[in-house]
Amino acid sequence: MNPSNETGRATRSAAHLPVERFHPYSTIRCSNPSSFRSQLSRDLGCLLDVDDDVRGWCCRPYGMDDVLLDIGWEGPPVDLMASYVDGHDVYFHVVDGEGDPEVTEAAACRRIWHRFVTAKEIRAGYRLQNAKDLLRYADYQTPLGDRIRLLAALEHEGSATVAECLSIFREVSPMAGLSSLILRRWVTIDLDLELISPHTTVRVFRR
Repeated sequence: MNPSNETGRATRSAAHLPVERFHPYSTIRCSNPSSFRSQLSRDLGCLLDVDDDVRGWCCRPYGMDDVLLDIGWEGPPVDLMASYVDGHDVYFHVVDGEGDPEVTEAAACRRIWHRFVTAKEIRAGYRLQNAKDLLRYADYQTPLGDRIRLLAALEHEGSATVAECLSIFREVSPMAGLSSLILRRWVTIDLDLELISPHTTVRVFRR
């Protein structure tokens, strides 16, 4: 991964900006201290945390600084960079409307993957709200006993509903325990089908 650090130009510039925190505060796969330009940027981070194809991500990466300087870019720095399980690193600019294709084209010339992500894409469907609901419990750790009990039940039955899973937890708050296991990819649910509900199906995570 190519995390931001104190020597990165984008990070140095960001140091002079007012610090503002955006909900939810906790992350799962962010490799550096979280620092977001806007709530929309934070929302993209939520989606990266629940994307099974993302190995990790970071805020305010510096790997595209030279590209932006070369084309005289006067817009904001890159918001996030995600490392995917297939080996690709992708840099993201979050925009309310359309992005500038010159940026993506210039990055491609240097064999850098870059995308503008729109507000419409980020807020589409149920995934963002489900991600935010789960990330409320990002700081919880499911004890070994509860984890083994749930995994054993799912291996035996194949699947169970959220309501059925909650009855298994003994050592931690049930919703916190289940959310932690989903976020850490022990178990999985469909985040796109609907808002998480008692009848949402839970299965063992398998890549």
